[in-house]
Amino acid sequence: MPTDSRRIAGPESSTNPYNFCSEKPRHELLQNGKRQDGRKENNIRPIFLKAGVVSQARGSAYIEQNETKAICAVYGPREVIRKEDFSMKGLLTCEFRFATFSCRERRQHQQDVEEKDYSVQLLEALEPAICLDKFPKAQVNIYVTVLQNDGSALAAAITCASVALADSGIEMYDMVAGSSVRVAGKSLLMDPSYQEEYKPEEDTGLTNSGSVTVGLMPSLQQVSAITSKGEIEFELVKQAVAKCVEVCTQLYPVLQQALVRSVSEKEDEDG
Repeated sequence: MPTDSRRIAGPESSTNPYNFCSEKPRHELLQNGKRQDGRKENNIRPIFLKAGVVSQARGSAYIEQNETKAICAVYGPREVIRKEDFSMKGLLTCEFRFATFSCRERRQHQQDVEEKDYSVQLLEALEPAICLDKFPKAQVNIYVTVLQNDGSALAAAITCASVALADSGIEMYDMVAGSSVRVAGKSLLMDPSYQEEYKPEEDTGLTNSGSVTVGLMPSLQQVSAITSKGEIEFELVKQAVAKCVEVCTQLYPVLQQALVRSVSEKEDEDG
């Protein structure tokens, strides 16, 4: 029997494949007062911090907050290359990057919008803590790379970069501790995980949905930076900032211990 070679050999009728898809289950951020990883609202994840991990850099640090891992290297002070950037105060630059393999979706080698935004926020958090007048006509470069992103990457980067700066010997008014909170309705979830931080707002079904990140200089009890995104009532923002300040104060001894361990290790190596 002759056939038409130009006709597509397919069924006469078709069915929409989406009819066979099961409805995606909706996961709530809080179930019976607990989060999906078993933590309560105020609980933060275990933190590991180590200074002096990059031998080629003047100062460096590595941080782990459960599955969130980041490393920071500090170079300088060195001469400002461009004459138009001449200043009697030192110049600080920050570069924040996600490693291509750090997120659930592959990242590009070039900086995207989120990375550029985080670079600016990182600079704003660290700049008030550094004595820029101590190295005029020079610049300090900070490079942060997130190796694995399981939420609260910006807060971890602020803490890590602060320890790296202190490890480099650059004069500072105080170190900066970073903390973040996920606002979900009336609940404040401290140190949010990736699923909590990046959960689409339309999936939560809540009127107040967003996140707040705070950088604090604990010894001076001064906030160096506040960043919020989403739609959050002002009273909840105040509560979120207060919670972040409390967590940053609790983290301060961890930063101090990391520096003490680094100095002790260097003294042992020098004999």
